Amino acid sequence: MAVQTTLAGADTYVLQEALSAYSDEAYTNAKKLSGTGIVGGNAQIDTSTETFIGQVRWNKPFDATINVASLTNAADGSYNSYETDYLRYIKTVRTYGAKKVNMQEVVTQVDGLAKIGRDFGEHQAQDEHDAILSVLKGVAMSEALNGAAAASGQAGLGGQTFENDPTDKRYGFYVDMGANAIVTAATTSSQGAARAESFLQAFGKAFKDYEPEYAYLIVSPEVYASLRSANLVDQDRVRDGSIEFNTIFQGKFRLIQTRATQSFSSAELNALNAGAGVDIAGTKTSFIVRPGAIEMASLNVPMPTEIERKASSYLGGGETQIWRRWGYVLHAGGYDWSGNQEAFPTNASYTGVVRSASNFEDVATAQATDTTLANTVGTWTRKTASALSLGILPVFHA
Repeated sequence: MAVQTTLAGADTYVLQEALSAYSDEAYTNAKKLSGTGIVGGNAQIDTSTETFIGQVRWNKPFDATINVASLTNAADGSYNSYETDYLRYIKTVRTYGAKKVNMQEVVTQVDGLAKIGRDFGEHQAQDEHDAILSVLKGVAMSEALNGAAAASGQAGLGGQTFENDPTDKRYGFYVDMGANAIVTAATTSSQGAARAESFLQAFGKAFKDYEPEYAYLIVSPEVYASLRSANLVDQDRVRDGSIEFNTIFQGKFRLIQTRATQSFSSAELNALNAGAGVDIAGTKTSFIVRPGAIEMASLNVPMPTEIERKASSYLGGGETQIWRRWGYVLHAGGYDWSGNQEAFPTNASYTGVVRSASNFEDVATAQATDTTLANTVGTWTRKTASALSLGILPVFHA
């Protein structure tokens, strides 16, 4: 830009102002879940299936019938048999594009697509983070329908307890701490680790005698601050691949800090609590996740990068488009995909509910149709025989 200078002795001259080159402001999106230990692979996921979905098969555990041999009874002994089962996973494909008017560069001296290309990795990682968070919330929704509504057609019995049968799906795989925070305020009788007693009980209620060696705890800055105030954050960190984690309880929980919204909205909680099960009292959500509980596999997408030029646009000045494409399978281990199997799922699809084979809604819409939410299931249906085989534990708290 040219302006007339006001410098004394040179006020009759028009001088060119010098402009700096563009620099890039750092991204400050919520810390990402992609790339952490909660995401792993599954060798049984085959991304080359011909439809939107694929299947994983396994042999189910069974109760053995043990015979006691006899020297006098010639009857045949009882035989044992076993069953197999399968679950479905689904693929998704995402795209990312931009275009520029070629002649803009003549007057701006800036390549309009260079910034887009430089930041592609950031935006793909953000997309994967958003999808992972949606899967976590979708699992929480599905399990809340089990315990707080009536997904099985019977009234839910609430979340996990120390005594509940982990094979009974009327108990959702979650723990409701109610009015208790993960870390309570210090009192004369509650100091140090005792301030997190309810949280430690929640972990024990969920996994019982199959408590994992360690797990990841996804926490908000508020929860992390309360852990620090209670002096629960370990001095030493744990390195997992290229990432260092703060931990609590001597490495038992590796902390993943993110301000991304994990909790249900008020409308979602009201809809769930309108069901025939046990109401959820905790209004905030944190997730305890086993290593590799979310299974991910990349897809080979045709033409992952494509550039198109149209010379005749803008009266012959031309325009250029660039498109990036990627895809993946994202699956919650131990669950069956029950959502739409005839389209690539959006993030909203991962958190939805299913009223019928062709009716996919959010929980508030479903509740408005049927106040009991009977037979309304989430898009993630628990498929393992026991909840102790699952790896994503929502903890509801104050």
